[in-house]
Amino acid sequence: MSVGAFAHGVVLATGLIVALGPQNVFIFQQGAVQPRLTRALPTVVTAGAADTALILLGVLGVSVVVLEFAWLRAVMLGAGVVFLAYIGWRLASAPALELTGQPDELLGVRAQIGFTASVSLLNPHAILDTVGVIGTNALAYSVPGRWAFTGGCVLVSWAWFLGLAVAGRAVGDAASGDGWLRRLNTVSAVIIWAVALYLCWQLAGIVGVR
Repeated sequence: MSVGAFAHGVVLATGLIVALGPQNVFIFQQGAVQPRLTRALPTVVTAGAADTALILLGVLGVSVVVLEFAWLRAVMLGAGVVFLAYIGWRLASAPALELTGQPDELLGVRAQIGFTASVSLLNPHAILDTVGVIGTNALAYSVPGRWAFTGGCVLVSWAWFLGLAVAGRAVGDAASGDGWLRRLNTVSAVIIWAVALYLCWQLAGIVGVR
């Protein structure tokens, strides 16, 4: 039972986490622009800790509250559209930084932690995935299977975020030329705006517009 629950958690979490969103985009960016992989670890650790907290909240039953009230989901989705639109604008309008930029031009530990926490905890899509989907699936198991399922989800989360930073660092080492980060920011902004439009579509279904 525990092995099957663990595998279930791994597969489910992988399917949810690989989708491009503000959290994944930011982790990849920090891996690319920071001079060393260790300088991007505050982003990785913050994202992993935030996802772990959301997964635990879902497993402990908060998902039942979120899914029960349609108005709460509508509020979360509406706030998420505004938040993601703002994040996309920040990325699109950010000044270009060289991959070999000066240390004072790069985000420090506090800034990385603050921004990563915001894109992790204020993104309703991520909340509904971790608290709603993972939390609901966890209800299929009793202890210890439920904790094996949770462990699989948490393991995938941390491994994925670290892998994103490593991939970003590899791209950063291989890339050169002015404005590379500017182009990455533009692509990232388009992805985030696309997620915001998807949230609008989901919100329209809740309020009965479509």
